Amino acid sequence: MTARTDAEAHKRMSERRNEAHVKKKERATGTKGLLIVNTGTGKGKSSAAFGMGLRAVAHGMRLGVVQFIKGALPTGERDVLARFPEVRFETMGEGFTWVTQDRERDVATARRAWDVACEMLADPSYGMVILDELCVILRYEYLGLDEVLEALTKRPPLQHAVVTGRHAPDRLIEVADLVSEMRAIKHPFREQGIRAQPGVEF
Repeated sequence: MTARTDAEAHKRMSERRNEAHVKKKERATGTKGLLIVNTGTGKGKSSAAFGMGLRAVAHGMRLGVVQFIKGALPTGERDVLARFPEVRFETMGEGFTWVTQDRERDVATARRAWDVACEMLADPSYGMVILDELCVILRYEYLGLDEVLEALTKRPPLQHAVVTGRHAPDRLIEVADLVSEMRAIKHPFREQGIRAQPGVEF
């Protein structure tokens, strides 16, 4: 194949892709608040959610964040986002469940965090609500799935909700508009014994 025919083939392929993209954009006329789920065993679920949160703030949206597990740890994202007046960042968790080792206490902490989350989910002034590590809470049955799904599906029509954590329940995945799965391939802590580092993990 000559350089010219290769260029012509590339041009035809690009034209077809562009036509398909234009048709999809023409069909996509609706607007709604999305239910977004970041799950999987890989790293980056919360980081992706906070990236969307920062994007929302840049567009002038009010952002609510509830951390269900990692609240005991200082994090860069909390320090940065909390500087914005349109952000309410609530760190409700006491750390990972294997650290507390007290189910009754964990359930009570989850309930307090969920009460705050429900307040945000019911308030149309929030353009986005991030529920960090909520999937972990659901996996350990610290909260009832029916109750959580009801609040998520009844939130204001233009409000985006972002749920993170491993092992998202099937029913949550079914009702979500966007689901991304982070897959673990390599991890410096597991494979090399490298500790969590600022700017990467927190």
